[in-house]
Amino acid sequence: MKKMISTLCLLLVCMGTVAKKAKQNDRAYWAAQAYQMARPVLENMAQGKLQQNMLTEFSPSFDNRNRKVVYMETFGRLMAGIAPWLALPDDETSEGIQRKQLRQWALASYRNAVDPASPDYLCWGVSDQNLVDAAYIAESFLRAYDVLWQPLDETTKARYFNEFKRLRRVDPPYTNWILFSSVIESFLAKAGNMCDIFRVNTACRKVEEWYVGDGWYADGPVFAFDYYSSYVFHPIYLETLQAMTDAKVNSRIDYFKYHARALKRAQRYAIILERLISPEGTFPVFGRSIPYRMAAMQPLALLAWYQQMPKELTNGQVRAALTQVMHRMFDQQQNYNRQGFLTIGFCGSQPETADWYTNNGSLYMTSLVFMPLGLPADHPFWTEAPQPWTQVKAWNGQPFPKDHRWADDIQTRDKW
Repeated sequence: MKKMISTLCLLLVCMGTVAKKAKQNDRAYWAAQAYQMARPVLENMAQGKLQQNMLTEFSPSFDNRNRKVVYMETFGRLMAGIAPWLALPDDETSEGIQRKQLRQWALASYRNAVDPASPDYLCWGVSDQNLVDAAYIAESFLRAYDVLWQPLDETTKARYFNEFKRLRRVDPPYTNWILFSSVIESFLAKAGNMCDIFRVNTACRKVEEWYVGDGWYADGPVFAFDYYSSYVFHPIYLETLQAMTDAKVNSRIDYFKYHARALKRAQRYAIILERLISPEGTFPVFGRSIPYRMAAMQPLALLAWYQQMPKELTNGQVRAALTQVMHRMFDQQQNYNRQGFLTIGFCGSQPETADWYTNNGSLYMTSLVFMPLGLPADHPFWTEAPQPWTQVKAWNGQPFPKDHRWADDIQTRDKW
């Protein structure tokens, strides 16, 4: 009997050691993935050599837009994903040293992006596509305002204000694009500049019209079954509303109240996303823009970073699920080309998955899953023991929570 108790105690100690190691390794693994993705972009761009050295790739059906949009897509989307991580204070860990280096490169890259004398001045006015990726740059400033925006010199800030305002010439279609206009304008408001409140409020009203219930938005008047609620609607709508609230803009729309409602919708949608992750760490591949890879999980990452996950989800299960997806996607296939830049595909090089607007700069949307790295290493998201997510429980005969349609306020939304 004593031998059995001793063996059991040893087993429990070993399990605890494994769990502790897993917790430590999860963050190290995420940070290594983020650094691998970011370094070739930011190291080159900080030196004004991104456009010289980046090995680019375009969809076989790419349209006739200026191909230089690839560089703006690469930089803007990457920065939107890693901005929260770069906002952490410096420390002497190996992660902290790499993070500090990335931040230094990023600040230099931000300057080069709007400096007409730099070889890496971005093509701000050559295509309507610029509106989309300028929005991701604005979003990165919102996500790390004190660390990535405030340190910039006044000349660089003035150049960003000018470039953002010039993009008002783009008339966004009534799709997710109206949110790209709104987040740029909301950033201008937060930064103390004159914003076009009509663009913001029009976006808010159209998004409210397109809410179809149970956490899902339609991308325009007709619903399409894709991940655009993940890629754009939940994150950018929340950030637009938050920035307008922060800026204390006087408006007929109560941004604070709209934000509270949009957050509840995002929480419901996050519950659905978590249930899409299989025990093996895969999720269904459907809809357009699937080469954006893990950007499909952006709302889970965003709510984890916001510390606003729904009560139905725990830090341990969300981290474990996302980590398993990351391993499944990035460990088993070649997702980078010979110069270290992302290659077109979903899980590896799969150029046939490209849409007509896809280039390998588009793919840096996958960095949006890294937002929880903006939580310090001692936060419960990183320290809680890994826990089985819903599909692991369901497919292994364990108790798991039933799912219910969210009793949302779709009938009363116009009264707000």
